[in-house]
Order: sequence, then structure tokens, then C-alpha cells
Amino acid sequence: MKNTIAGILFALGAVMLPLSAGHAAEEVALQHADIDVHNEQSLQRGAKYFVNYCMGCHSLNFSRYNRVGLDLGLTDEQVADNLIFTRTDGEPTKVGELMKNGMTAKYGSEAFGNAPPDLSLTGRSRGPDWIYSFLKSFYLDPSRPLGVNNTVFANAGMPHVLWELQGYQTLEHAAEGADAHAEPKLVLEQEGTASPAEYDQIVRDLTNFLTYVGEPAQLHRRGIGVWVLIYLGLFAVFAYFLKKEYWKDVH
Repeated sequence: MKNTIAGILFALGAVMLPLSAGHAAEEVALQHADIDVHNEQSLQRGAKYFVNYCMGCHSLNFSRYNRVGLDLGLTDEQVADNLIFTRTDGEPTKVGELMKNGMTAKYGSEAFGNAPPDLSLTGRSRGPDWIYSFLKSFYLDPSRPLGVNNTVFANAGMPHVLWELQGYQTLEHAAEGADAHAEPKLVLEQEGTASPAEYDQIVRDLTNFLTYVGEPAQLHRRGIGVWVLIYLGLFAVFAYFLKKEYWKDVH
């Protein structure tokens, strides 16, 4: 019973932590992510980016490697060779284990001020547009401890882990005497290894993967729903003629 209650509280905390950390998203127009969770190749690329760039700090405590591999069309061998870089008790993490990293909450709090949250439910709590916009909105800010800030999530205690790919942006305010209501815009100051179009696709793939992780059943529920509706339609036809046959002598 205690374990069940603890699991429920942990799930609620994973959803509410990102929501309570900042309110900047309410003030910034989010960009449309334009993702497709049925695009298997995009999900595979997103999983690759996640384990290489994000999993050093963030875990997916509600996902197992082998379940993700199955949904993404990967064999256990491919998952072990390409997605697992952690160790459990000194041994390589097995494909049947949860997608956890080695960072403790204590170390995360000491390093970043707050322990990096688990991202299992971020796709559901924040939505794909928020994730996509957030990953594109880091800019240089010398006043911040890590040297960067974010227009979507102001004062986020997170480094720009994708800086090598995107490069660095600066926040450019309207010139003096210009429209006072003009929104500041992000300008690419230093190019990364990826072009802007390539970086957009990288972020879209990563967003797609996190959206899938938030609700893996969405890969199959729509297909099942279509068959259920077809069944109900056929049943309605038979039910109609059965009703006519049953009541024909009554009238």
C-alpha cells in the first residue's frame, strides 16, 4: 500500500514540477512543433538525441528500454548497442530496466539548484509545442549562473545542452525610438555544427520522442478506435434489421 501511494505521489510530482517552475510560457507565443508520433524514424532519431544529450541529467522513470525499442522498431541488440550508456551495480544496464540515469537528487540539487526533473510525463503536462519552443529559445545571458537564459522558461536552471548543434543566440531588443511594444527576438550569434533547418529537425525529433514517451499507447489507440467504430457501425446495421424483424408482427 505504501509503495502504491508513493508511486502516485511521484507521478503527481513529475507532472506538477514543470508546471510550478515558471510561467513564462503563458507570455510567449509558442511555435508549432508539427510532430507525428507515427513517424518511426523520427522517434528513433529523437531517442538517440535524448540518450546522448539529455539523459545525463534527466531520466524516464516510467519507460523501459525494451518497451521503447519495441515501439520504435528496434531489436534488443540495437537498443543495447545504441541507447544504453548506463551501468547498474557495475554491470551494463539491461534492456528490461527502466530508463534511469546515475544522477542522484542530492547531486542534482547541488549542481543546478534543483534536481533535474524526470521527463516521463513532460510531453503530456507541457505539450509538444512547449517542448519544441523551449529547446529553440536559449540565449546568452551573463547574469545567469550557467551563462544562458530562455525566453519560454525564464531563469531555468538548465544549461543549453544542445549548444554545440544550434550555436548561441542573443536576445535582441527593439532599437531606441522603435515600437515600444515590439517583442525582443532571438538572433543566432554563433553558428553550431547544424544549420538552422537541421537544428529545427533535431528539436522536432526530440519533441516527438518525449511526446511519445508521455503516452506510448497513442501509437495504437487510434488504430484500435477505428476498428471499434467500424464494428459499432456494422453492429448498428444488424441491430436495426433485427429490431425491424422482431417488431414487425407487433405493429
